[in-house]
Amino acid sequence: QVQPVESGGGLVQAGGSLKLSCTTSETFFSLKHTGWYRQAPGKQREWVATITSSGTTTYADSVQGRFTVSRDVAKNMHYLQMNSLKPEDTAVYYCKISASLYTVPGQRDYWGRGTQVTVSS
Repeated sequence: QVQPVESGGGLVQAGGSLKLSCTTSETFFSLKHTGWYRQAPGKQREWVATITSSGTTTYADSVQGRFTVSRDVAKNMHYLQMNSLKPEDTAVYYCKISASLYTVPGQRDYWGRGTQVTVSS
């Protein structure tokens, strides 16, 4: 089973920055979208950012101008750079990789286990 693993979360003061990483032990036959999501305490999971195979990036209004999604396909690494963090950014952050495997045909979504980001005021 493929499960992306996030890292880079932690505790940071408001106005600070964190860079989240996401990777998998497997490489992909075809890599499509990488999405980042978060779930804050008492809230539903929400979409944060996406990067497509063409490099197009899209962001939720709440993080526009502060977050940057990127990836290094050669290194099998996916990133979410978070700047100017606010307390309301506190959440568990998840990466979702949409891709197909060498061993299994068809595109699927692979969700990470999540990493905690806590922003103190």
